[in-house]
Amino acid sequence: MKAAAPHIHDLGLAEYRTVWQRMQNFTATRQPDTTDEIWFVQHPPVFTQGVGGRSEHILDPGDIPVIATDRGGQVTYHGPGQWVAYVLLDLRRLGLNVRTLVRRLEDSVITLLETRGIQAGTRADAPGVYVNGAKIASLGLRVTRGCSYHGLALNVDMDLTPFTRINPCGYAGQPVTQLSALATDISMAQVRQALEQNLLDVMYSDRIA
Repeated sequence: MKAAAPHIHDLGLAEYRTVWQRMQNFTATRQPDTTDEIWFVQHPPVFTQGVGGRSEHILDPGDIPVIATDRGGQVTYHGPGQWVAYVLLDLRRLGLNVRTLVRRLEDSVITLLETRGIQAGTRADAPGVYVNGAKIASLGLRVTRGCSYHGLALNVDMDLTPFTRINPCGYAGQPVTQLSALATDISMAQVRQALEQNLLDVMYSDRIA
């Protein structure tokens, strides 16, 4: 069955817990014919801890809240200047498994960086996208009833200092970078548009009815 083009929503700056609960509700109530959605959002400063997270990876949160969430993975940081793309997809309808979904999310970021002359890659032991060993995008997903939520976070032009208060994604000393440190003339709007198009290309280019 061909998939309809997803609905795209820009949520602006929104609290993490509110958006998380909306994702849960959407996924719990969706039907076989529910159209997929992709949500773009920036969050106020927050650390999120995945279901496999260990408290020792949160070194010094200070006044930044820590939220235990239901995505996979360890601890990461979200803040203004980072685009988060939440992918609320019917994987069965798209013919995807979790591993393929992860790879396509990574590919959407790698392609975006390549168009700006930045060579990026992945690691077999740690999902995400890396530039010269530094992490620029993190991934975390939840799949229930064959449908996904959560997604990817791409560092664009943000304060990276909070990453020093954690072991990013559970790796002590993991360096972190962002697009504004690697390329000039970067705007949040341009990155948002490019990331949306790349996600549509890798997920739907041959599947839209």
